[in-house]
Amino acid sequence: MHKNNQSVKQGDKLLKMPGKLDRGPIEFRSHIAESEGEIMGIATRDVISVPPTMTILSAVETMTEYGFRRLPITDAGTRRLRGIVTARDSIDFLGGGDRFNLVRVKHNGNLLSAINESVREIMTQRVTTIPHTASIAEVTRMIVDKKIGGLPIVDDEEALAGIVTERDVMKALATEETDVIVEEIMSTSLRVAGPDTPIGTVTSRMITHGFRRLPLVSDDVLYGIVSASDIMKYLGSGEVFRRLSTGDVAEVMALPVRTLVSGDLFTTVPGANINDAALKMLQKKVGALPVIEDGRLIGLITEFDLVKAFSEE
Repeated sequence: MHKNNQSVKQGDKLLKMPGKLDRGPIEFRSHIAESEGEIMGIATRDVISVPPTMTILSAVETMTEYGFRRLPITDAGTRRLRGIVTARDSIDFLGGGDRFNLVRVKHNGNLLSAINESVREIMTQRVTTIPHTASIAEVTRMIVDKKIGGLPIVDDEEALAGIVTERDVMKALATEETDVIVEEIMSTSLRVAGPDTPIGTVTSRMITHGFRRLPLVSDDVLYGIVSASDIMKYLGSGEVFRRLSTGDVAEVMALPVRTLVSGDLFTTVPGANINDAALKMLQKKVGALPVIEDGRLIGLITEFDLVKAFSEE
């Protein structure tokens, strides 16, 4: 009992340092716009989208299967964008924010029941989009100014034409050599959690503070890092249901967050060049790197940090 209390207390501190149903149709983009901007050269064109009638479970399973952080929701016939569901929306639904009311209030805490509601219940409806004629510079400004991780691209009929992400932009911009090092752009005020902090506490903290990921620290040593995508995969892989016996969401959200941490932990050092940090993120397919010095966590560098830094060079 003492260990759990200690972990929750540690998680509150601020670290300062220098049942599957029908999946429904899944659509792939095949139409190519007649007049395209340079953004289409780095964007994903064959975009998977799903209809608003698909269940939450099937949508999250689709994201988990393909490794997506976001999934456009479109009308089946016109492919007009109706919304988007993200990894963040899924952790909001599991207990982090307002979408949790669908489970807690409408379904009396029964996750097995709530998960079969349609995805329109948790999707973000007001979606920021960009036209297929946009330049990379325009998209970069939008990502930096609005702090958006991914943007659906629409054609002249407002139909889904592609999607571009922070990672796509970072990959394009990182080809330019720079002398900037990780220490100059990393975040140094980090909220952290202990590895024994309940998953539900972590999801709530992520939504409250707008985090996509949270470092896990034990006795001032980095244990791992958990992301919104890790928590989403907990649901989409079916692991939640293997651990669920009563159907009550509180049962699985009370488990320690270390349950979700994989054995792989990729880090960087404060003196590394940001080109090298970007290359490591691309190779390892991660959205952030903890920054380690003398065996201790001193910061975090993300894809967003790199896009912003490269755009300012």
